[in-house]
Amino acid sequence: MRALRVLLVIVVIFGGLFVAADRVAVNIAEDKAADKIRSSQGLDRTPEVSITGFPFLTQVASRRLDRVDAKIDGLNATAEGRTLRIEQMSAQFHDVKLTSDYTSIESAASATGEARISYADLTAASGKNVKVSYGGEKNGKSQVKISPNLPNLPMLNALEITGTVSIVNGDTVQLRADKLPDLCSRLSACRDQVRGETDHRWKLNRLPGSLKLDKVVSTRDGISISASGTDVKISG
Repeated sequence: MRALRVLLVIVVIFGGLFVAADRVAVNIAEDKAADKIRSSQGLDRTPEVSITGFPFLTQVASRRLDRVDAKIDGLNATAEGRTLRIEQMSAQFHDVKLTSDYTSIESAASATGEARISYADLTAASGKNVKVSYGGEKNGKSQVKISPNLPNLPMLNALEITGTVSIVNGDTVQLRADKLPDLCSRLSACRDQVRGETDHRWKLNRLPGSLKLDKVVSTRDGISISASGTDVKISG
């Protein structure tokens, strides 16, 4: 009986040591993965990385991780001298393969991502002459409201133009006015000036793992973007 108790104590102690070693190893791996994602994607800040699944050490032995999550701050897109700030970006990498020396992430079988852009940041990126806000839904399609403030065209300043945020070529966020006022649409000078303020594109070419943008939805709280990819390469 005493021998059994001693054996149980030994098992508990070694089990605790294994768990502790496993957690230390996963913390080190998370830091390395964060550095790898930052360097491979040219990010300004180190992302926050979390590796799921237990035990971690047995996953490492097979050079496969179940899932790696990354939360990224400081992701921006610049166009026309204006920067569009991505308020929040998260990505989930599934069936992750490690490099042959086990020191970093090589690829993932699939990945998904979500990003959020506030209307304040969308307005700032569009310039000082317009304000972008939520425009509700029409025919099942989410819209934004674009309010111009054009000193040279005061007759348009009281108008609210309906616009759409969409995805172009899988890597670009586009803001575009759906229809200009009749008075302006008939005058090329007016049309060009208003379009110059309301229509913009920002290319997001630093998404983790080169994910492709899939869908964008305008909500009351901001712009919600989803992205995905398969056979994602994230080594740098």
